[in-house]
Formats: sequence, structure tokens, C-alpha cells
Amino acid sequence: MNTTKLIGLLFLVVAGLSCKKTQDVEPPESFYFHPVQVNGQASSSMSFQNVGANPVITISFSAPLQKESVAKAIQLSLKSTGVSVPLNYTVSSGDTVITATPQSSLSALTAYQFTVQPTLTSARNSVLNSTVTVNLTTSLDNTDKFPRISDSLLLDLVQKQTFKYFWDFGHPVSGLARERNSSGDIVTSGGSGFGVMAILVGINRNFITRQQGLTRLTTITNFLTNNAKRYHGAFPHWLNGATGATVPFSAKDDGADLVETSYLMQGLLTARQYFNSSTNADEIALRKSINALWDGVEWNWFTKNGTETNLYWHWSPNYNWDMNLPIRGWNEALITYVLAASSNTSPITKTIYDNSWAQNGQMKNGNSYYGIKLPLGPAYGGPLFFSQYSFLGINPHDLTDTYADYWQQNTAHSQINYTYCKTNPKQYSGYSADCWGLTASDQQDGYSARDPTNDNGTIAPTAALSSMPYTPTESMQALRFFYYKLGDKIWKDYGFVDAFNLNNIWFADSFLAIDQGPIIVMVENQRSQLLWKLFMSCPEVKKGMKGLGFQSPNLN
Repeated sequence: MNTTKLIGLLFLVVAGLSCKKTQDVEPPESFYFHPVQVNGQASSSMSFQNVGANPVITISFSAPLQKESVAKAIQLSLKSTGVSVPLNYTVSSGDTVITATPQSSLSALTAYQFTVQPTLTSARNSVLNSTVTVNLTTSLDNTDKFPRISDSLLLDLVQKQTFKYFWDFGHPVSGLARERNSSGDIVTSGGSGFGVMAILVGINRNFITRQQGLTRLTTITNFLTNNAKRYHGAFPHWLNGATGATVPFSAKDDGADLVETSYLMQGLLTARQYFNSSTNADEIALRKSINALWDGVEWNWFTKNGTETNLYWHWSPNYNWDMNLPIRGWNEALITYVLAASSNTSPITKTIYDNSWAQNGQMKNGNSYYGIKLPLGPAYGGPLFFSQYSFLGINPHDLTDTYADYWQQNTAHSQINYTYCKTNPKQYSGYSADCWGLTASDQQDGYSARDPTNDNGTIAPTAALSSMPYTPTESMQALRFFYYKLGDKIWKDYGFVDAFNLNNIWFADSFLAIDQGPIIVMVENQRSQLLWKLFMSCPEVKKGMKGLGFQSPNLN
């Protein structure tokens, strides 16, 4: 054999061996998961809403699994605490599919997280290329949480339980309403006005006696007279309930708040009309104290001491008029102009009402939303407290002026808010004809005013319940849902918690005076018109509202 042939033969042998060696080495395995399914449904976001109590979670992989690695790699846990939920699981389809189910039923309206860690390995010992994270939120348990009672008894119960916020939790020194259930000594002037009206409801509904209510209101008025800081007769938004010192609401809001003062005066004047005995010395003394506080407010000074035709919200002894916020409609502050015009000692003129509040007609709306015409205010009406705070005392029935029919305004506003939630254009979990109401309230990351143009899925019970006079059927429907269906989550010591979000599965643990008060008062106005009758009986209010151009049979 010549040299050339020998070299060629050796080349073929080496090449053959090389080919065999290459064929024996398998290519690297790519080990990954395919889309996850829950109860047979997939989600590109890996998030599943309204899941039942016994979900079936199915996840398939690109290669057979090493079954011994599955148990330690998969986990179902509570999203809020990380506590694990025991699972049952099977491996099928040639060891490429895991099917997992909880060993016991999951809790309703709760957020869970299912994970598969990269410790999961394939049969060839490849590691999973990434963690699998699946978010699950369970659906509402539609069973009743409390025994059914009549609607009348349910309204009694809601008023009585909510009343406890102002009665049992009222500040022990001043008797005023704490800002919220975690406020310590901080009390709120406006919320205390709502609380005064709630005390009248408490007497009327026999939650307390007339004498008990009189004693508490005497404590309140004595504290306001002798201890509470005032600025040209107006009170700050927040005070220390033990000393009466101003507690700044914000950096420059450390003095008078005229709108909060008007809520307080609305309540006190209503109480003055209620305690009307001509022979009871304590009732006579209470009326005298209220009149002194009422006459002490220098309403027209808040036009920058008469230099403008605008009424201003704030004044500070340290920053003067730096807040520079005219009180302009349409919002929650109509009562401020009504009382300023009704003052015995320092009334404003109709010119200020027209120029500052009504902006010479610019507060009009006139558009329709969901086929409902809205006379005043921003698109869709704004948060529902616009139709509630001023109308705890002002009766909007048959009330008109140049700018609006106020019954039409408030019913339209409430109906638009209800219809928006029922229509649910953003597809938030929970929104329905039973579950509605957008207003200012706590939310998951703080406090904010919500309405159809600024909605994040947060429902506040006060919104629908305080709309009871305007939407009695829809509000009662919401009340039944809140109590019977969500009661295990939101019905607590002082009534309904401030807010909840079923999209994020969040429930507040807070109560606010300005949200609890309107529930009691507006439910009562729907039932008996008690507060409307009392406030509208004030002779100063009749005169002041007529002077602003209002017309109503209740002003005669």
C-alpha cells in the first residue's frame, strides 16, 4: 500500500470516529413553561380575577420533569402574608404537565400567589429558565353573612352602629368628633358639625336620651367657647381635642377654615332649633352659647377684609392669605355661602355669591351623561360628597335659584355616579347595580377624591348610603349588598369601614367623621326629614337664602 492510500485511509477512520463522537453529544436542553391555565382559562398577564374557591391550576413544560423536584418547587400562598396553602398535585402527559389544587377551599375575596421556582428540574437535570408567578384573586362568597331583617330594621341598625363613632368614640374632654379612628387627640371642626347632627338623630331614634344629648352638646359648646382657638370667629380644620389648640392641616393651613366652620355651624344651628324648650334652663343656656358662637363668625372678613368680591377658604395668622383659595362652585361648599349670607352680624352680599361662588354662571354644566342632564359642576358631577355635605341641613326639595333646580342637580349627580358604576367601563371587579359609590375616602395608598373621571376601583359605602334621599331604591340595594354580602369584610364596630377595592382585594380598617356622619344624617333625612326641617326652620337661614335669590316652599 503506497503512502498516499495509507494517509487517505487514516483520514477516513479519524473522520468516522469524529462523526460518531459528535453524534453521541446531545444538544443543550431549553427548559421553559407554557402559558398557565386556571380552570381551563389562560391569561397573558398571569393574573386571574374572580377565581372560585377550588381552582385547578395547570402548567405545562417544554420537557419531561424530574418528578422528585416538583413538591419543593411549587407553592400557593396568601399574597398579603406569604403563608403557604397546602396543595395537591399530579404530573401527567409524559411528565410535562403539573396540575395543582388547594387541599381545602380558598377564602373568598382574597389574593393568592402561585409560584414555580427554578429549583424545578427536567428529567435531564436542566433548570427551569425563570420563576413562574401567577396571581389569583378569589370571587365573592355570595351567601348572606348575617340573618335577613326588614329594611326598616336594617336602617335602624346602620344608624345605631354608625352613631357609636360620635358617641362612644367622641373625644373624652371636648366631646368633639375625632378626625378618624386613629387620630388620638386630633378632632375635626367640620366632622364635629356632622356629629352634632348625628346626636340629634340618636335622640330621635332613642339611642340616647334627650338629656344625654343635651349634656354632650353642652360639653361641646363650652369647649368651643372657652378652649378652642378661633380666628375672626372661624375655627381651624383640626384642633387638639384636649386643649383646643390648632393642629395644622397642612404647612400653611394653620388658621381659619371657613368651609369647615360652616359645617360646624350647620350642625350647631340645627341643634339650636331642636333644643327649643322655653322652660328648661339647660336648653336655654345651650341656645345662648350656640348663638354666641354663630354671631362670632366674621363671614364678610373672609373677602380679604372687604377688599374683594370673593369669599376665601383659609386665613393663617402666620401666612395671612397665602393659601389664596377662593370658594368657587360647584362643589361641597354651598352651605358656606348660605350661612355667610344668613349671618346676623357680618353677612355677605348677593354680589359675592354670584361673583365668587357661581362665577356669574360659569359653574353651570348642562350636559347629559348616560342620558341624565346635569345642571351644575364638573363632568359626571364630581365626587358624591358635593351633593351631601351642604345638604345635611339645606333641603334641596323644590329649591331653585338662577342657576339650578337643586333637587334635579343632586338626583342627577347621584344617578350618574350609580349608572357609571353599573356600566363599569373600566371593568373593575365588584362594580354593579348592587355595589357602587365614588367619593372622597381612604384608598389603598392614602386618601383621594374619586369620581367617574378619576376612578381606581375604590368604593366608599358613604357615597351610596348618603345618597339615600336622591336614589332610595339604588342606595337601599347597595346597603343590602354591603351588609349581607360583604358584611364579614366591611361591617365593624362603628358601622361600615371607610372604603374597599374588590379589584385589588383591599378593605380599609379606618372610619372618618366626615364619612360616617353623612350616613346617619342623610338616611334620617330620607326617613323623616328631621335635619332638613330643623335647619330650614332657622329664621336667619330663611332670610339669607331668600337674599341670595333662592326660592322654596321651605323658605316661607
